[in-house]
This record gives sequence, structure tokens and C-alpha cells, in this order.
Amino acid sequence: MNIVYIKGLQAQSVIGVYAWEREIRQTLVLDLEMASDTARAAASDQIADALDYAAISSQVISLVEGSEYQLIESLAEEVAQMVLKDFGVSWLRLRLSKPGAVAAAEDVGVIIEVGERP
Repeated sequence: MNIVYIKGLQAQSVIGVYAWEREIRQTLVLDLEMASDTARAAASDQIADALDYAAISSQVISLVEGSEYQLIESLAEEVAQMVLKDFGVSWLRLRLSKPGAVAAAEDVGVIIEVGERP
């Protein structure tokens, strides 16, 4: 099993627990690592045989931008479950960060793993 990844995917969302955060959209950054058997795609050279990272990126952005969670943990779980279900991924490692959430830090966030690790 190999890993297909998407790094630095950005989306805007209403996210946070403070009243002022409920009135603005903030940038979130996602990194995804997904288990994938790339041999079939490598042999055929056809997108139909590959894990389509463009389609995944588009759907993740749409989900994030349509959400209004208070906690990034909740959003991360929803994104992870959607990728597993909609794209047939058996394992996913997702890093979701909220740059600027803590003034003294470059960014903060969560890393979750779901599914069966390859």
C-alpha cells in the first residue's frame, strides 16, 4: 500500500468558540495522507484507476467552507469520515491547523488517523 497526499490545502470557514469568531471566516490548512494501491493507476496511466486528489480537494474545500463548527476536532472528524466513505480510502491521516489562533504560535491544530493503517 502506498500513500497519496495533499499538503497545504486551504479553505475559509466560520470556526471557533468566541463570539467574534462566529462573525468572520478564518483560514484553515489541511494536510491529508491516504492509503492507496497506486500500482493499478501506474500501470494504466488512467485517472479512473487513481485516487483523484483534485476531486478530494474540491470536496474537502466545499465541506469546510460550508461548515460552522466551534471546534476543529469536530470538523476534522467530519472531513475524515467523508474522505473514507466517498473515496473508498481505507486509512487517512489528517492534519487540520488554524494559523493565527494563538498569537505566540505559528499555528495550532489536530492530527487524527482513521481507518486501518497500511
